[in-house]
Amino acid sequence: MSLPGGIRTTLAVALLLIVGGALGGAYLMVVPSLERRLVAERLDELQSDAEATAYSYTRADARGDFNDPLAVDTFVDAASLLVNARVVVYQVFGPEPLSLRTLADSAATAGQISDDTVGLDTAQDSRITRGRVERRGRPFAEIAVPLVSGNVLLLSTPIEDQLATVRVVKRRMLYATGVALAIAAILGSAAATLHARRIRRLERAANRIAQGEFDEPVVDLGDDELGELAAAFERMRVQLAQLDTARKEFVANASHELRTPLFSLAGFLELMADEDLDEDTRAGFLVTTREQVDRLTKLAADLLDLSRMDAGRFRVEQEEVVLADAARTLVDELTPLAESTGHSLLLETDDRAWALADEERVLQIGRSLAVNALTHTPPGTEIVLTTALHAGRAELAVSDDGPGIPREHAERVFDRFYRIEGPHASGSGLGLAIARQLAERMGGTVELSGAAGRTTFTLSLPAATVPAGELAVST
Repeated sequence: MSLPGGIRTTLAVALLLIVGGALGGAYLMVVPSLERRLVAERLDELQSDAEATAYSYTRADARGDFNDPLAVDTFVDAASLLVNARVVVYQVFGPEPLSLRTLADSAATAGQISDDTVGLDTAQDSRITRGRVERRGRPFAEIAVPLVSGNVLLLSTPIEDQLATVRVVKRRMLYATGVALAIAAILGSAAATLHARRIRRLERAANRIAQGEFDEPVVDLGDDELGELAAAFERMRVQLAQLDTARKEFVANASHELRTPLFSLAGFLELMADEDLDEDTRAGFLVTTREQVDRLTKLAADLLDLSRMDAGRFRVEQEEVVLADAARTLVDELTPLAESTGHSLLLETDDRAWALADEERVLQIGRSLAVNALTHTPPGTEIVLTTALHAGRAELAVSDDGPGIPREHAERVFDRFYRIEGPHASGSGLGLAIARQLAERMGGTVELSGAAGRTTFTLSLPAATVPAGELAVST
């Protein structure tokens, strides 16, 4: 069940309950223990006095001082003044039931104490008994001591002063509790209101983000859990804003890349519909149309791969891949293209370079890197495919001695749809982006480096442990 007023009321009530519970616990621990301690201290004092009085009584009785009945009254009166308590001497009658008859009482005018429970316990067990009794609505502390003569000596004193001290403490604690609860209510309400406002701000920020509004930052300067939550919301907002921007750019770029070959195809189809075209021109249009269809097919495949990877539905296998064999396959596959473009395609392999990866995806990445080198470098460029084992990583590198990639474009070449403008610019700008994401899904990387006049793209993958026999067979 939720309280009216939401979290603000809940926090305030929780604080009040905590403060009230703490003060109530302190009250229950302090007041009863204080009362018991004060009464016990008075009983201890009274017991000491009772033992001393009983000793004096026994000595006087042994001397025969109490042969005169009035002497007992004189003794209890003197003892009462000395110990500041009521002194009573009882004669015990019994055996069953035991009863007490007063021989002398220092405060007989205040009313006789007959069959006192504390005195009866002492008469029954012949031992010192102490206790707290109520007479006529007043509390008393009592000590009863057995006498040698068989009588019982009782000392009784009111404990109203001690209980009055306890009542003062009770009142002050109740006052303090009331003040503390009032302060807790005010401070708790203020703190709860502040926290509720901060939570409301986070709620509004979450609603804005849910609605796709990423322009307003999530700000909370608190150095607590809510501040950490706000910081997490802000990081989420920034990432979602970047993803939203990337999505919009992706849609725009994909639309542009699709529109260009489609317009070209429409134009060529319209021209081919002209009956006056000669066969050579028509054949040229067919070749160009086929190239545009191939471009659309590759672009659709690339977009499909990207969408699968973004959705987490792209699966890669983990198997032992001989990178030297993959490099030889690529060279055999791309040699005709290299000869047609006037490039030199060379191979340098290290048969120890075995990787844990998906062979089909390794070939896809290597093909993308090699085709990029063939497409974006001038004729006469030397392109080398190299495999190596380095620091526990298996590497497949594609390097060329072409004009290279300007430094300001080096990192962005892996962005989606990014292309460097120039005489050799072509393609959709998706190949390197797909290559890097494929490598990362196999636990690897694709890095660009340039040194000594060569541009190198390196695919680095986790190395596989290969038995010596397998290595000999591969070699």
